[in-house]
Amino acid sequence: VDCSAYVCPKPGRGMVRVASCIGPIELIERTHERPQTVREAIGKLPPIPAGGTLPSDPLHTASKLSKLNLQRIRASRPGGTWRDWPKRLIAECHRRDSGRTYPGVYGRMVWDEPAPTLTTQFYGFGNGRFGHPEQDRAISLREGAILQGFPEDYSFVPDGAPIHFKSLGRMIGNAVPVTLGRIIGRSILRHLAVVPETKTVDETTRSVAERGRNAKREPLVA
Repeated sequence: VDCSAYVCPKPGRGMVRVASCIGPIELIERTHERPQTVREAIGKLPPIPAGGTLPSDPLHTASKLSKLNLQRIRASRPGGTWRDWPKRLIAECHRRDSGRTYPGVYGRMVWDEPAPTLTTQFYGFGNGRFGHPEQDRAISLREGAILQGFPEDYSFVPDGAPIHFKSLGRMIGNAVPVTLGRIIGRSILRHLAVVPETKTVDETTRSVAERGRNAKREPLVA
């Protein structure tokens, strides 16, 4: 499925499997003609520094940067790569031939393009193209959550609970984009709405189960 057809901030296509025992099912028609951009998703959030947190939103917190990485992100342009840096800033591993095939790390996002696919470590500048388009830091946990389609005020932890980048990074980075989940739900509801009244779910489920019991089974190998 083309995720950008449903306002998922992430670009490109992804595999989505939706199955039904009561008949063919398809996703609903595309809802938008173009993907959401980084600016549209997170452009209005208040600025914070590397290692800083917005007092009114504990999730709008950015990881710290070493002095070297602060120099690196300041030398980075939106959409650029570490290849644009002066040689003194390039990591030793990237100076070798084997390291020149990874241009996506240490990169900034681009305001007017879709966000890259997020990983569970999107909060780290050196882990991908996760640098803020103009602020000298990686994107915050809140910005990552918004790019994954979560509401801007979604709470991942109870009020006053500590914020742990690693656990929240896994939670957000591994999530199916919320907007895509909503589209799948709407597709299922539409599918159920057109099921023939003469064919109930229970009847179909029993039929499928019966076929499974009668199917030839391969012997188990110890």
